[in-house]
Amino acid sequence: MFEVETGTLLFAERRPEAAEAPPPEAALVESARAGDRAAFERLYHTYAPLVHGVLLARVPYGEVSDLVQDVFLTAFRKLGALRDPERFGPWVAIIARNRAADFYRRARQTEELRDELAQGAGRPAEAAEALEIIRSLPEAYRETLVLRLVEGMTGPEIAERTGLRPASVRVNLHRGMKLLRQRLGVKCGGDLKDGSL
Repeated sequence: MFEVETGTLLFAERRPEAAEAPPPEAALVESARAGDRAAFERLYHTYAPLVHGVLLARVPYGEVSDLVQDVFLTAFRKLGALRDPERFGPWVAIIARNRAADFYRRARQTEELRDELAQGAGRPAEAAEALEIIRSLPEAYRETLVLRLVEGMTGPEIAERTGLRPASVRVNLHRGMKLLRQRLGVKCGGDLKDGSL
């Protein structure tokens, strides 16, 4: 009845060389391993927000900038140990998590002066209080929330850079936001009953 010509279907053939091309980060890692400092600088600019967010979820705000530098210095020194150049993002995130743990192992017991006491009430004090609430959440939610709310990364960016599956990031963001709203609602006397944040 109907004649179908199968030779002209709209399936594009993949070229083997196009399918095997490494992602740009992998090429940057290889260039950095070969001594190209500009390539490592590009890796730094690409992944600094990720490292900043991972650290901000774990250590006091005043320590984060120095620790970001420490993480990238460690990454630069150990770049040759990275087995899969395509996994630079998850690898540098692990270094950041380990550096945060080291920070607490080496830190002296001190108590931070609350921002309200130091500079009066206002937006910075509210932001610091919200960050403290985020830090009190379970680790799975804490990191994704900081990367989303503080660093401004999208869900797909978080997934790509941390090595998590996109579905896991969506679940962590959803559940983390739910917990954050609950804790802010209790903390603020129920002002957030409409669900906005």
